[in-house]
Amino acid sequence: MKHSSGFLALILLLFFAVQALSGEADGVKRGEYIFRATGGCTCHTEEEVGAFLSGGRAIQTPFGTLYGTNITPDEETGIGDWGEPDFVRAMREGVSPRGAHYFPVFPYTSFTRIRHQDLLDLRAYLLTVAPVRKENRAHEVQPPFSWRPLLWGWKLLNFRPGEFEEDPARSAEWNRGAYLAQALGHCEECHTPRNLLGGLKKNMAYAGSRQGPEGEAVSNITPDVETGIGTWTVEDVVFLLKTGFKPSGDDVQGLMAEMIDNGFKHLSDDDLRAIAVYLRSLPPVRNEVPSREKEAGNISEGKASGMKSENGQD
Repeated sequence: MKHSSGFLALILLLFFAVQALSGEADGVKRGEYIFRATGGCTCHTEEEVGAFLSGGRAIQTPFGTLYGTNITPDEETGIGDWGEPDFVRAMREGVSPRGAHYFPVFPYTSFTRIRHQDLLDLRAYLLTVAPVRKENRAHEVQPPFSWRPLLWGWKLLNFRPGEFEEDPARSAEWNRGAYLAQALGHCEECHTPRNLLGGLKKNMAYAGSRQGPEGEAVSNITPDVETGIGTWTVEDVVFLLKTGFKPSGDDVQGLMAEMIDNGFKHLSDDDLRAIAVYLRSLPPVRNEVPSREKEAGNISEGKASGMKSENGQD
């Protein structure tokens, strides 16, 4: 009888151990999907030369050049020694484990909306990638914008922390799309122009920007017929997010192309459709965003057409 009890205890111990390992594996799998939905954290890998997620990628901004950080599990130069509270605080509040405010080039202003379990799953996945020992490169930002204590005041003006809340008046598909676009995909961060202090111009949400990441212009993705995606169908948006090709046959370039390749094309058709439904529901905003090359060669043409500028002025 005594041997039988011991055997039963061993079976139960093995059962719960298997269940725990299975749960961890499921969390990592879910975390990889969350990772893809963010666009594959593309800003944390130097294009063509850098190790996966090891940082060092230059991000040009009007305030200077900032560099993506090492988010591999290396314990000395990456996030390997971060606990769950450290990771959640960084993503939710834009504060490092040492209490320093992050520059808003790290889009915690959008990531704050990610649901708690999704954050934990994302962390579980990141801890499975290969650790890379690589020191983070110092940002090249001139004072006063380089003074981190001032970011506390910036947050008061421009940051509203809090998890995504569904709109009960909207469909489940719309809410899923809003969550994917607002929180995980952080679409506003690149597709919305910023004010002189680097805050998003909320009245121009998703209307495109001349000063996107890496100094490139970013397109208007509101449903404005002339300057945005107003003539696109839901299927057109889904096709672009899966392939990188627009209805015109042109392909997207630069960081967006990488985000599709590393991230969005791996999402389910239902999730891509939800994003498209959400984007198609946005208020249309008229805002032409020519590329810098086009702008330089056609300034007089732009004035002649009466096209409004990014800040809405003629």
